[in-house]
Amino acid sequence: MRKPTRYSLLLVAALIVALIVAILLRKAAPPEAARLLPESDAIVYFNLKPLRLATHFDRTPVKRAPEYQQFIDATGIVPERDIDDVAFALHRMDDPNGPNGPVGYSEVFEGRFDGEKLAHYLDSIASARETYAGHTVYTISIDDDGQKRSLRVAQLGYDSIAASNMPTEEQIHSILDRHRWAASPFSGSSLLSARYRDVPILSSAWGIGHIGLPFSDRGYISLFGLQLPLPEDTTFVASLRYTGNLRLRIEEISPTEAQAAEASQKLAMLLGLLKSVQQVQPRNQQDAEILRLLGSIKMDHRKDRAILTATVPIELLQYLASSANSSAAATPEEPATEENAPSPGAKQ
Repeated sequence: MRKPTRYSLLLVAALIVALIVAILLRKAAPPEAARLLPESDAIVYFNLKPLRLATHFDRTPVKRAPEYQQFIDATGIVPERDIDDVAFALHRMDDPNGPNGPVGYSEVFEGRFDGEKLAHYLDSIASARETYAGHTVYTISIDDDGQKRSLRVAQLGYDSIAASNMPTEEQIHSILDRHRWAASPFSGSSLLSARYRDVPILSSAWGIGHIGLPFSDRGYISLFGLQLPLPEDTTFVASLRYTGNLRLRIEEISPTEAQAAEASQKLAMLLGLLKSVQQVQPRNQQDAEILRLLGSIKMDHRKDRAILTATVPIELLQYLASSANSSAAATPEEPATEENAPSPGAKQ
């Protein structure tokens, strides 16, 4: 009797160890929404649940445009309330003057959706449909100031949606293919495999790769009209996490230590200039919070990386979330017509 009992205990212990290892692997794995994304030049991810909890942007009263309200009425989806996670893949376009501009997007949204309502809505506005990997892919024609492009949307499951505005089906097909292997913590694009390990643990928002692409201007990165001394294809690892304070961390990865030191020095000089310009009496609370943010910025250089850290005031985040929410609801990018309709939260 003693021997079988010993084997039984060893078997239970082995199962417990295997379960603990599986849980640790899942916790260390990238979020599922990011793992589903296709190959890309950059990935940006947001976990909106802590942001919603901190800023209550879903409770901000907004006056919605008729087209936006039509989408909500038809699908039952209120993006600021129902979307929990969103991951974007950024694709550099060969023709920056084409319909997509310099950057195309593929996206995965996770949250709470009424699949039947959403399918009916997508079917009513789609210009074409195809079945791939057991899912219906809806193609929606977009006409933006004479520039024609296509938005492809597919429901992955009861709680997830994929979309891509790339010219071909390759990206949306890749997402559907990856969805079959989503349970594996090791799935994902080559960029995710190479850089996710650099993202600080418990980050609720992060970006990896050439995340300056949307802000590129004549080969460099421009923010608010200010050109940074960084090429548009600079590799970044950026993160936002709460550790008692909301901590922003941006790492620029250079080919050599010397280039990282040079970049750190240039950025430090630029920040010093910006801080000196901002030493004025704030006109309102928003200005005061921006000054607090600027005052907390620090530059550092470690091996091949120039590292910027800062503390983001929660009040500033609340203001930005409220402004973005009101702006998106009041002026959606595309009117919801058969030729031109918004996807559920997708940036077109």
